[in-house]
Amino acid sequence: MNVKRKALVVTTVASTIDQFCMNDISLLLEDYNVQVAANFTRGNNTSKERINEFENELSNKNIVINEIEFDRNPLSKGNLTAYKKLKKIMYLNEFDLIHCHTPIAAMFTRLAAKELRKNGVRVIYTAHGLHFYKGAPLLNWLVYYTVEKWLARYTDILITINKEDYERAKNRFKAKRVEYIPGVGIDLKKFNTIEIDIDLKRSELCLPKDAFVVLSVGELNKNKNHEVVIKAIAKMNNLDIHYVICGQGQLNEYLCDLSIKLGIENRVHLVGFRKDIPQIYKISDLFVLPSLREGLSVALMEAMANGLPVVCSKIRGNTDLIDLEMGGYLVNAKSQIEFKDKIELMFKDRNERISMGNYNLNKIKDYDEVKTLEQLRRVYLIK
Repeated sequence: MNVKRKALVVTTVASTIDQFCMNDISLLLEDYNVQVAANFTRGNNTSKERINEFENELSNKNIVINEIEFDRNPLSKGNLTAYKKLKKIMYLNEFDLIHCHTPIAAMFTRLAAKELRKNGVRVIYTAHGLHFYKGAPLLNWLVYYTVEKWLARYTDILITINKEDYERAKNRFKAKRVEYIPGVGIDLKKFNTIEIDIDLKRSELCLPKDAFVVLSVGELNKNKNHEVVIKAIAKMNNLDIHYVICGQGQLNEYLCDLSIKLGIENRVHLVGFRKDIPQIYKISDLFVLPSLREGLSVALMEAMANGLPVVCSKIRGNTDLIDLEMGGYLVNAKSQIEFKDKIELMFKDRNERISMGNYNLNKIKDYDEVKTLEQLRRVYLIK
């Protein structure tokens, strides 16, 4: 009888596995018994209810869950305890393949597995957007670049998801192999089959029937930079433009207070963590992504798959996806005026919105998850 090999997937928090790693795991399950390791208790950007559901989904797939108390703060003393626990799990289970994601988990995983690699254990790291990039703070380069360059020597395959990261890693890092796979891909079929009563859905979200709906999807944190759009909308003095933000996070109260302070609380809708985001894309007119940093945004790809035009920050990853003045506009992430001007332009020109949305629908076909899964399957077969 053939004994299945064993694989471990490691992330800092469990919501990352839920949102970005299940395609990886579906492939691994074909040839491996799979375990996961992450913090299921703290730091997740989804609800506790969703994490509980996700744990049940993993168990139903016979995936073993290892609770590792990683902290997103790299200086947290708790990460040392987490590292020791992770290392013990690795040595007890004798994995054949270890696939890590996110900077904290990837750092400790590669340190813990460096001796195991001598015995043939393969270590793969998917960098969902390296923390150093054109325009990044100097501190990011001093810390993250130095750490990632050093740890690359303990990496059998480094997967990058945007072109800037790929070129830098290929030219400067000494990973055994560097690969480019454009993110986790997008399930195009999921969005093609949605039917929705737009008026009813807008009513559920307290949106006027004829509102011009600007949508953002993402965790409420400083990096996602939602406040720049809120401030831009406050400058417009246009009661027809409403801003919907799907997501939860530490800045929820701050963004609510900011909307009240600016007198636009009736036009900014912080709707929290949602399970109906595919439907919300369908009732929106424009997608806005003001992030300061992205790897390759899944939310942006989903917006494109729904035929939405885009106004987004001109940063790595976004520039891979959005062709300027074809699928949308790329603007300075910190410029309220640029966001204001482009959102108003989109509001006024319905024909351009339709043209850009159709362009995005065609371009996103290159990011179909069927294609990215085949690329990942090839990577898993590399010895």
